[in-house]
Amino acid sequence: MGASYRGGVLTRAVRPTDGRSRASLEDGDVALRGVGRVFTTGRGRRAKPIEALAGLTLRVHPGEVVAVVGPSGCGKTTLLELVCGLQAPDAGAVAAAPAVLMPQRDLLLPWMDALDNAGLARRVSGASREQARAAARPLFAAFGLGGFEDQRPAALSGGMRQRVAFLRTLLAGKPVLCLDEPFGALDALTRAEMQAWLAGALATEPRTTLLVTHDVEEALLLADRVAVLSPRPGRVVAELEVPAPRPRRATDPALVALREQAMEALWAG
Repeated sequence: MGASYRGGVLTRAVRPTDGRSRASLEDGDVALRGVGRVFTTGRGRRAKPIEALAGLTLRVHPGEVVAVVGPSGCGKTTLLELVCGLQAPDAGAVAAAPAVLMPQRDLLLPWMDALDNAGLARRVSGASREQARAAARPLFAAFGLGGFEDQRPAALSGGMRQRVAFLRTLLAGKPVLCLDEPFGALDALTRAEMQAWLAGALATEPRTTLLVTHDVEEALLLADRVAVLSPRPGRVVAELEVPAPRPRRATDPALVALREQAMEALWAG
């Protein structure tokens, strides 16, 4: 299994590990079964094992948006990196269709304009600059970036930079998106705007999506299902279906009730 991290996104070639066919994985399946991950800190006599995940089991169905919430240090980012192939589990099995990771930082290249940054994933896959720009250009207007194709990252707002980064992630062409706190660095107002925008973007360009966030409200606004992790070592302690129709408002009674359930699961750990 090989992985590469280029152009601000992580992609990998995946081999099934649990006996399912490659065809089923390409539909957008993600399956983690009994997954454990242990890191070692320090050296020599000071070496100490840190168990990040233990017995974690989670299934994401094709086209589903699943948010993962949990306390700091519970292995949320590790989970995404396992799905994307940046790490390997120490126990259990991970099977996933080809996946791409969008990290919290946008990682746009400052010397490239927005259109070239958006098309970068296509270029590292072998497309010419002209082909990559042609693939990205029609999506700029739909993603609220019309007229900014020739602007460099320094001229874009934080929200617009994240849109370019998300567009780059989509153009990688993978059926599974792993989004790691995509709005964590934004101010509250911009974050609210981007949450609404992402909901619309995923409706326009559906993908199987794993969204890591520390914000329970954000998870409920965006996801079909919310997985709550325990403190380290992380394991799934609750899964909450979110049946509320879209677009959603945080004040919807159904979401308020689900938020209370999620918080109770977090506190119980």
